Amino acid sequence: MRAALALARRGLGQVAPNPSVGCVLVKDGRVIGRGRTQAGGRPHGETQALAMAGEAARGATAYVSLEPCAHHGQTPPCVEALVAAGIARCVIAVRDPDSRVAGRGIERLQRAGIMVDVGCCADEATALNRGFFQCRELARPLVTLKLATSIDGRIATRSGQSQWITSTPARARGHMLRASHDAIMVGSGTAISDNPRLSVRLTGLEERAPLRVVVDGRLRLPLTHDLVRRAKDQPTCLITGQDVAGDRLAAYMDSGVDVLQVGPDPNHRPSLSQAMQGLAKKGVTRLLVEGGAYMAASLLLEDLVDQLLVFQAGMILGGDAIPVTVGLGVAELAAAPRFRLTEQSRIGPDSLSVYERMRD
Repeated sequence: MRAALALARRGLGQVAPNPSVGCVLVKDGRVIGRGRTQAGGRPHGETQALAMAGEAARGATAYVSLEPCAHHGQTPPCVEALVAAGIARCVIAVRDPDSRVAGRGIERLQRAGIMVDVGCCADEATALNRGFFQCRELARPLVTLKLATSIDGRIATRSGQSQWITSTPARARGHMLRASHDAIMVGSGTAISDNPRLSVRLTGLEERAPLRVVVDGRLRLPLTHDLVRRAKDQPTCLITGQDVAGDRLAAYMDSGVDVLQVGPDPNHRPSLSQAMQGLAKKGVTRLLVEGGAYMAASLLLEDLVDQLLVFQAGMILGGDAIPVTVGLGVAELAAAPRFRLTEQSRIGPDSLSVYERMRD
């Protein structure tokens, strides 16, 4: 099963809005087929593994990281392919929460006389496709906020210089994160000051092109900006207010920018809660946020941060440098957003800390 999960992990960032599924077929103690969901969400992992195994699949055991689909979509149900191939047993990591499946795949296998076991490596499988599950359950993607800070929690000098706080190895890890997400989001301030391309610049992964998302309530982003100019080459979405209209908005759309208009939050900025719902409808299941202090604060205030990744460099910038977030208005400790440390590692001279949001 862990081999199937490893295959599925390779598809993250390429298969949305589908889950990434890995399948390994075993017979007489050896692997006879393996597959994973391909780019664009199809073909699925089970059909890939069955195609590799051929006739040898009869009597085999299939290890699948997610319950095989049981509905007709753009491809036939994987569960029917497994039944037709004559497998003897199917080991499933976790049930599919999609209402079109939700146990029907397991029932179909059992009706065909196939032995079914559910729950092997369930926690790992759930974590891997957490974005897909969350879109089904909460109608919004998994949101990961990435920060690059000094020891004293600053993201830029007092003059605004932030390139580069962290080292080359840490920035390479950041590009790996981009490659495994469906979309990358920044605010217009970060887009203007840092001029990011929001692309994956790692050898062998250059074809990965996550959706580039800019939150810009006042349409500040220059029409000459790379995020606008290359919108027809790499998908780009501009999130702005419902009351925004006119020639400038039309100019963005003429350049190939997809515009998502949402209602206001209490501070009269575009509601990020509504933006998350809109992105989920566009198929985004995993969102990486690389915004600045205002973006971080807005996400925290709307309780939208699921994971926090903090790359920390061994430098101190001082109290006059730019902090991780602007004010949150926290008067009592009980009101502070809390995160649980789940992982720490060293990356070159820097460190990476991974936190999960603690909710009641």
